Amino acid sequence: MPEWIEVIIRSFSLLIILFFMTKWLGKKQISQLNIFEYITGIVLGGIVAIHTIDPDSNFIYAILSMFIWFIIPFAVEYISLKSKRFRDLTDGRSTVFIQDGKIMEDNLKQEGYSTDDLLGKLRDNGVFLASDVEFAVLEPSGNLNVLPKKENRPLTAKDLGLKLAPEKEPQTIVMDGEILLESLANLSLNKNWLETELDKQNVSIENVFLAQADNNGQLYLDLYDDKISVPEPTEKALLLANMKKCQADLELFALATENKQSKALYERNSEKLKHAIQLIQPYL
Repeated sequence: MPEWIEVIIRSFSLLIILFFMTKWLGKKQISQLNIFEYITGIVLGGIVAIHTIDPDSNFIYAILSMFIWFIIPFAVEYISLKSKRFRDLTDGRSTVFIQDGKIMEDNLKQEGYSTDDLLGKLRDNGVFLASDVEFAVLEPSGNLNVLPKKENRPLTAKDLGLKLAPEKEPQTIVMDGEILLESLANLSLNKNWLETELDKQNVSIENVFLAQADNNGQLYLDLYDDKISVPEPTEKALLLANMKKCQADLELFALATENKQSKALYERNSEKLKHAIQLIQPYL
């Protein structure tokens, strides 16, 4: 067999093996690596490279060495899940850089961080004054997580005493012009609903590049034809406006009639609708 054919066969074979080994090691292996996983990745890549370009090397040795370097991180990961002490050894531990608004200089030196490095990490988190930080910790992955002081945090609905409705994640229901029935079912919707909503906007399914819907049934579209503009969903705003209009109409009817029973009926229903609007407004 010619050497170039052997190199091609070796390359494809080892690449396939490495692909499945990486999948079996889990997503963590290809995201944020600890020191041990970093070394393992380099060694596995080196084994594949050496045995790919050297036709004289024993192919069985390549598979054997890859298997060993697969078993080792797999075993380390398993033991790490069972033992916190072992996990701290392999993954490392978090280091506090700022605590109670005070910079921990000794911890900076321990991790080899200068003041400029710390300020740069803070700027990555949108913080330009170290005095604005209550707590900052360097994770084993190298990311710096920052907790601003309470007065520097954005206001939330909880801070304002607002009660908001729970919200599920939006679903992509059309991708590359293809309807995703499972995503529609996750929102308790169906194909007929989608076709009806598209008809309202005079859009054909063939022209939809991407469509997403939220748990309120509002549809967001992106079309293949960028010259066609698609209006933003207004169902919730229209519903609230219609409810307020009905409540205002009931008040006007109460003022316009001289019949006491009718006036009392209009006023009573107006108050009920006003109360319903107050209850439902946070959801809209």
